[in-house]
Amino acid sequence: MSEARVPVVPRTVKGLGLVSLFNDFASEMVYPLLPAFVTRGLGAGALALGALDGAAELTSAAIKWVSGRLADRPGWRKPLILAGYGTAVLVRPLIAVASAAWQVIGFRVLDRVGKGLRSPARDALIAQITPPAARGRAFGFHRAADHLGAVAGSLVAWLLLSAAVDVRDVIAYSAIPGLVVMLVLSVVLRGVDRPAAAREATGSGPPATGAFDARGAAFWFPVLCLVLLAAGRLPETLLILRLQDVGVPVATIPLVWGALHVVRTGAAYPGGWLSDRIGTRSTLSFAGLLFAAVLALLAQPVGPAAATAIFLGLGLVSGLGEAAERAAVAALAPVRTGTGFGSFQGLAGLAALPAALAFGGLYQAVSGPAALVTSAVAMVVGVTLWWIAAGRSGP
Repeated sequence: MSEARVPVVPRTVKGLGLVSLFNDFASEMVYPLLPAFVTRGLGAGALALGALDGAAELTSAAIKWVSGRLADRPGWRKPLILAGYGTAVLVRPLIAVASAAWQVIGFRVLDRVGKGLRSPARDALIAQITPPAARGRAFGFHRAADHLGAVAGSLVAWLLLSAAVDVRDVIAYSAIPGLVVMLVLSVVLRGVDRPAAAREATGSGPPATGAFDARGAAFWFPVLCLVLLAAGRLPETLLILRLQDVGVPVATIPLVWGALHVVRTGAAYPGGWLSDRIGTRSTLSFAGLLFAAVLALLAQPVGPAAATAIFLGLGLVSGLGEAAERAAVAALAPVRTGTGFGSFQGLAGLAALPAALAFGGLYQAVSGPAALVTSAVAMVVGVTLWWIAAGRSGP
């Protein structure tokens, strides 16, 4: 096959993007409703929201650490991806029957078990079948499809709430797009275990001699800096709570959340293209500084309209950072890519629980602006360390 005929984004990546589209359709019918459901419906506070995000990510992290290593075994990526999406599809609608905050946390944790199973295997598969020079665009395409599904899910949730449908019923209806996920996935993954799947894209052959193996300072120093960048981000549930605090009505939160994903969808592929052009070092550094600026602005005494506009700026951060982050990990672990993704995603999740509890406790005990400013400072520190680490390893 000539180079001119090889698509920049392989067919399997496009199929996985469609799977993520419907999965996020289901997920985002639920996620933006959780702050109001937990704090107003079940009577819990900001600390419970921090525990919700932190415990979910902690569980997901532990699973990713193991599943990433399993994903490097021949024939394991397909079942891990299937089991991961299947778990989320089965568990997510059960949040509708919760009668206490701890039950919501429990269901959310089980949902994240699915994410822990599928994420390293899926990302390693994308890296495997995509030429290294196009990985930013491949991951950007996948993230764009993911966020497009979030737009649809948030919009449907808003329409249902506007029609006076109960929050619990909206959460239960997320089972419908979840079923579509499994139907599409069963088609997309046909034949991915065949040796030919590894050659779907030109340039995805064996790594060059001397490539490091997700070990040593060349891998761990930059990866730990990426973990710091991830842990320094204020949980999105607290960002939604900040919107509620400044007067954004609960009924419009899903609409605002959907608008955020519109921005993310539009920025994801250009962000991946930029990463392929100028490198992950510069792209991730700019994304981190932009995130800090958004938090600093949102910490100011602003009204609902201004807060919503600032909040939408987070979409540009995701567009710049998500594809570049994945491309950086793939470059840092060219030999055992599943292990590389599992290590990074696992450590990031492990760091999420103490960070989320700290941010939630600070928000509840001091103020929302204090939590936002602290997160902004953490991002600046993380960007500085990442710039140094990436300059040494050159991902």
